Amino acid sequence: MPAALAAWASGGQPQAYGLLADRADGTVVRCGDTVAKAHSGDTDREALALRLRVAGHPALAGVLLPPLRSGSVLGRPATLWPYGAPVDPERPEDAPWEEAGRLLAALHRTPLDALPGPVPPMRGPVKLARALHRLARAERAGGTDPADTTAVRAAARTLPAWARAEAPAPSGGALCHGDLHLGQMVRSAASDGTWLLIDVDDLGAGAPSWDLARPAAWYAAGVLDPGAWLRFLDAYRTAGGPAAGPPGSDPWPELDLAARALTVQAGAQSLAKAAQGGRRPDEVERLMVDACARIAAVPAADVESGPPS
Repeated sequence: MPAALAAWASGGQPQAYGLLADRADGTVVRCGDTVAKAHSGDTDREALALRLRVAGHPALAGVLLPPLRSGSVLGRPATLWPYGAPVDPERPEDAPWEEAGRLLAALHRTPLDALPGPVPPMRGPVKLARALHRLARAERAGGTDPADTTAVRAAARTLPAWARAEAPAPSGGALCHGDLHLGQMVRSAASDGTWLLIDVDDLGAGAPSWDLARPAAWYAAGVLDPGAWLRFLDAYRTAGGPAAGPPGSDPWPELDLAARALTVQAGAQSLAKAAQGGRRPDEVERLMVDACARIAAVPAADVESGPPS
């Protein structure tokens, strides 16, 4: 697949390429100043086409990296993008948390009715459901600690059915990225080196708090430095982001449900990944599983189950 994808990206001309990712949900290669992605074979092609039209819309210039073209490689939908320099994982102190907050606020403030439509649903709950299915496979294979899987599943039961993709999500909301983390940001030469969001596979209408949930969950679990969390949150609020209340207020009434959902997702992925590698969870993975245990221990009457903002 990587070689075929590189050939498609380069118009069939021989060209050196670098493999950036090769997972079940997507293969990504770089060919010079372009990046090609072969999406999962079970991708909803109609929804992907809509997401690509949204990403290329003028209303999102300076927010989302626009695609170059789309097509098909070995029966899988494929897309071509300008190359952008990613966040340096070796320099966490330089992580652009403020830029992430500002970009999210701009994304969430974009009127849905100004975009090509109908805008498909944001796929965050689908990713949570997939993480729980992956955990179930690892559990059946006997590679997980029963106490850990019990904690993750108990935390999942504190969530409403829609958050686990077991029922339709509440209607309305805002334009959401659906899978926000720092790996979804690049500096593009085409945008004069400004930061842009990438990866539209999960883009869609939904609860904007879901996009803040991963850093919120990391902060609550002790993975993300409090200073980084506050810089991100303050930048989002100052830029008019709608999902965390006004500056100076307590953000957790609006973020709690989505943060719990991303904690469950991370806990399930942590256990499944450790089991696949035949090892015990590492320090960060342990923190996420322990956070699930704390969520499960909260009395049901104290758990917020309504739709997040």
